[in-house]
Amino acid sequence: MFNYNFRWNQALNSLPQMLEGALVTIEIALLSMLIGIAVAILLTVFRLSGNRILSAIATTWVEIARNTPALFQIYMVHFGLGGFGIHLSPFLSLLIGIAFNNAGYLAENFRGALKAIPDTQARAARSLGMSAGKAFRHVVMPQMLRISFLPMTNQMVWAILMTSLGAVVAMNTDLYGVTSELNARTFRTFELFAIAAVIFYVITKAITLSARVLAARLFRY
Repeated sequence: MFNYNFRWNQALNSLPQMLEGALVTIEIALLSMLIGIAVAILLTVFRLSGNRILSAIATTWVEIARNTPALFQIYMVHFGLGGFGIHLSPFLSLLIGIAFNNAGYLAENFRGALKAIPDTQARAARSLGMSAGKAFRHVVMPQMLRISFLPMTNQMVWAILMTSLGAVVAMNTDLYGVTSELNARTFRTFELFAIAAVIFYVITKAITLSARVLAARLFRY
């Protein structure tokens, strides 16, 4: 028989702590995206370099990131490296794990974006006296990032949601970790996780809407 007594006031009193955890969640997701974008661009350059070793490194990274669970990647960073004497904090392990995943997916997005850019763009830049590196940085890469902008937004949303996987490495300062600790003390499971779900939804919706507004302003032409 259903006899659960809702106590929303008790759960709402924990809202300030949960919002602090939400800030940590956003921080991890944002940092992981910045790192992921930088590494993804590097992986894309490796693929275009024509060097078999660099291309193999980039391909291996993308294959592992895209074809193994994100939970496994975070677990291996924290506990796998620990087996070699490299002990990282839960925050750093979660950040590296998500950044690794982001880089793999973004590198594949960038590869698809490059296919949409005519080869004549780079050739025209080279005919103006640009080196291959300058042509990529000043002509090809801006177009690549423009085409990949909305997929990058989706990856940012995914990064926000992936922070909840920090539970596997005892991360307790993000939104999910704070909610879990509050639940262990108060046993207000439904109320606390319902509020956490709403916060996650608001964050991801704000990112999506902000990205659309930003895209409309940046890419009007």
